[in-house]
Amino acid sequence: MSGSQPDRVRALRGATTLDRDDRDHLLERTQELIAALLERNGLSEDDLVSIVFTATDDISSAYPAEAARLAGITHVPLLCARELDIEGGIERCVRLLVHAYTARSVRDLRHPYLHAARQLRTDLPE
Repeated sequence: MSGSQPDRVRALRGATTLDRDDRDHLLERTQELIAALLERNGLSEDDLVSIVFTATDDISSAYPAEAARLAGITHVPLLCARELDIEGGIERCVRLLVHAYTARSVRDLRHPYLHAARQLRTDLPE
């Protein structure tokens, strides 16, 4: 992290996709997404303010927030919502919006887009 500016609340995005709507698979892929976001941005649970998850209509096996709880994120407010059902949209997609304290500038944030969700943000570095 940059030591030149104080911590401020920043928003980070990310997404992943599922091969199938299966509870264990959803939990695994969502935990992978959360871990990638935390690791790439040097964050821990103490830095988190909140996480909003969305899932497409073709996901009903579990709440994505359950994956965060099972991964040990127990003191952060979590919310799940439905993604808009847009014609031609990506299938079996879980997205997240994380609010966190960080000293990183917006240009230094790393937003993970994993598996088939990579197509959503090809402009971002991996």
